[in-house]
Formats: sequence, structure tokens, C-alpha cells
Amino acid sequence: MESGPAIFAGTVFALFGAGLLTWTAVRVAHRRPVAHGARPVTSATFATLVAAAALLLGVWCFVRM
Repeated sequence: MESGPAIFAGTVFALFGAGLLTWTAVRVAHRRPVAHGARPVTSATFATLVAAAALLLGVWCFVRM
């Protein structure tokens, strides 16, 4: 019974991380700002780090099952 919440949380984290990483890559490739009003390099770096952290949390949730 405890694996249900782990599967849900892992899926949410993995989808969010993958989506954010894809969105950031597309924005950077088109030379568009990642965050309005922020420095492009700083916002792209921060978004990439958050996406990587979300993906790692998703993997961690799946491994803990």
C-alpha cells in the first residue's frame, strides 16, 4: 500500500523535471528569456538546476519502492 504514493510522487516529480528541462532548452535554443526580468544566464542555470533536482527526486521516489 505504501508504494502508491511513491509512484504518484515519483511520476509528478519526473514529469515536472522533464517538462521544465525541455521548456528551458527550447527557450534557450530560440534565444528567448527563461524568466521575465531576470538575467538570461542566471535564469537558465537556475531553471536547469531545479529541473535536475526534480528529476533526481523522481528517481529517488522510484528507487525507494
